[in-house]
Amino acid sequence: MNYQARRYRLPKWSSLGLCTLMLAALLAACGSDSPTTAPANPAGATAATTNAAVIVATTTGPVAQTTIATTSAATTNAAVTAATTSAAATTSIAATSAAATTVARSTAAPTTAAATTAPAPQAATPANPRPAVGNSYPAGPAPTAAAPAGGLVEVTLQVPDQFKKGNFTTPRKLKLPQGFSISLYSQLGSNLRFGTISPDGRLFVSERGTNRVMWLKDNGTTGDPQVFAEGLNGPHGLAFQTVGGQMYLYVADNNSVKRFAYENGMTKANKGEVIVSGLPTGGNHTTRSIAFGPDGKMYVSVGSSCNVCEEADERRAAVLQYNADGTGGRIYARGLRNEVGIMFHPETGELWGVENSRDNLGDGVDQNNNIPPEEINIIQDNANYGWPYCFSNQVYDNRYGRKNADFCKQTIPPALPMQAHSAPLGLDFYFPKNQQFPADFRGDVFVGFHGSWNRSPATGYKVVRVRVKDGRPVSYEDFATGWLTGSTANWGRPVAPIVGPDGSLFVTDDDNNVIYKITYGK
Repeated sequence: MNYQARRYRLPKWSSLGLCTLMLAALLAACGSDSPTTAPANPAGATAATTNAAVIVATTTGPVAQTTIATTSAATTNAAVTAATTSAAATTSIAATSAAATTVARSTAAPTTAAATTAPAPQAATPANPRPAVGNSYPAGPAPTAAAPAGGLVEVTLQVPDQFKKGNFTTPRKLKLPQGFSISLYSQLGSNLRFGTISPDGRLFVSERGTNRVMWLKDNGTTGDPQVFAEGLNGPHGLAFQTVGGQMYLYVADNNSVKRFAYENGMTKANKGEVIVSGLPTGGNHTTRSIAFGPDGKMYVSVGSSCNVCEEADERRAAVLQYNADGTGGRIYARGLRNEVGIMFHPETGELWGVENSRDNLGDGVDQNNNIPPEEINIIQDNANYGWPYCFSNQVYDNRYGRKNADFCKQTIPPALPMQAHSAPLGLDFYFPKNQQFPADFRGDVFVGFHGSWNRSPATGYKVVRVRVKDGRPVSYEDFATGWLTGSTANWGRPVAPIVGPDGSLFVTDDDNNVIYKITYGK
C-alpha cells in the first residue's frame, strides 16, 4: 500500500484570507472599534451550501486571535480539509507562527461574532460536487467483481532463475487484461505485508514474521532486499511524512507507532523513537495500519479483538487520530471491524479504508455464504460504521441482537460493498509520477483480495480494480487473477498493491513472501 507522503495545495485565495485575518487581529489589538468586514467568497472556491455566513470574531489580550467560522442552515459538523470543502462545514484557521500555518478541523459550535457580521455572500456552486457517502446497491449480497472490458488473458509469470524454487519451480499462469505482463520481482523473509514508496523512489516493505522493515535495491528487473530497520514488534503499516523540515519513516506495529529519521539514499535506519505506545493488541486482529492526512495528522487503524463483540477498549474496531509527534490521540471513527488498509485520496483529501466484515453468518442466513459484504468505506470524523450491531447498508445484525434496528439507521453505509469473505487488505490509488497504464486507469484504486478462509467455494485471492467517479467508488472488476486454482486450492495470497513511481504495480504476497511487478506494454 502506497502511503507515500503527498502534497496538498491550499487554494490560491487562502493567502488573501490569511492576510485579512492578520489585519483584523492587528486592528483588534490596537483597540480599533471599526467593524470588520469579511472578504467575499472568491470565484472558484468550493462551497457547500447557499446562505453560508462568514463570521469574523476578534479577541484582544496578550495574543490576538481571529477565527473564521463557516455556518450553514443545514449543518456545521461536516469535515473540511485543505484540499476540498465538504457540505456545510465549520473550519478553524489559526496562524501559529511566522513560518507555518495550520489548517485544522473544528468540531466546536460556530463562533459568535464579536464584531459586526458581514452580509452572507452568495455561495459558489462546485464544478463537480461529490455525491454523499453511500451506495445504490440493495442490502443483500454484494455484486461480484465484473470482468473488465475485453476480458482477461492468460499470461505466464516471468520468474528469474534465482527465484525458481518452492511454488515457482514449475511455470505459473495468471490472468491480466490484454497488454499487461507480470514478473517475480523479489523474494523476502516471513509474513511479508504492506509497503510504500520513499521520497527518493525506493520500495519499502514490512515483514511481520522477521520484525523488520526492508527496502528493495532495484536492479532493473528484480529487487534485492536490504534490511532498513529490525527488532520491531510485528511491523505492518508504513508511511513517510515530513515534520518540521525532517522526513521520517513511520512504522505501525502490534502495539505502537515508531518513527525513524530519513534522508534520501539512506540504507540503514538510525535508532528510532516510539511516539505512540500502548495500542491495544491481542485477539483476532493485530495488524496496525497508518496514513497521514492533508491536515498533517496521523491516522492509525486498530482492528477488533473478535469476530463480533462489544469491545472493552473503545480504541478497537476504530481509526485513531494523532498529531504527527504522537500526541493528542483521539478516536476519529468507530464501528470499523477490521479496516486493514487506509489511505487518503490524493485529490479529495478524504480517508478511504477497506473493511473485513464479520464471519459465520452463512449457515442459516445465506447458504451461499455471501453475507455480509466486504466494504470500501470513506471514513468521516465522529462517524459510526455499525459494527458489531449492524453491517453493510445499515442492516441490523439480529444474530448478535444488541442495540436495535433504529441504531443502524444512524450509521454510515459503505461507499462500495464487495463480495463477502474476499478479505481486502491493501489499497492504492493509481496516481503515479509517470503514467504507464492506459489513461483511464488514472484515479482508480487497486485492492488486494487476500482470499477467504471459511467459505466454500473459496473466493478472493486476486487483485481488483475499483472504478472511481467524482471521488466515489462505483464498481469493481478483476485485474489480476489465477492464484486460486479450484474451489479451495490456491498457490498464493495477494496482500497489498503498491503503485511504483514508473507507473508499474507491485503486489506483495504473504503466502510465498514475494513481490510481483505488473507492467503494461513491455
